[in-house]
Amino acid sequence: MSSLVELARYSTRVEADLARLALEAGGIEAVLFGAEMSGLGFGSMLPVRLMVLDEDAGAARALLAEDNR
Repeated sequence: MSSLVELARYSTRVEADLARLALEAGGIEAVLFGAEMSGLGFGSMLPVRLMVLDEDAGAARALLAEDNR
């Protein structure tokens, strides 16, 4: 059974959504945890967490690293 792992943390939902969309464009499913809290002004205390399946983590890290160049 696959489990979710945290790939990255973001202080805003916008940053997290951009990363999630980049992953999904590359064929990797991702979800955000805590996105609702950032909209309430808790972004610095409760970051938005980008989560992927454990077996996709390596490819997801590589895709985000390539996207940040």
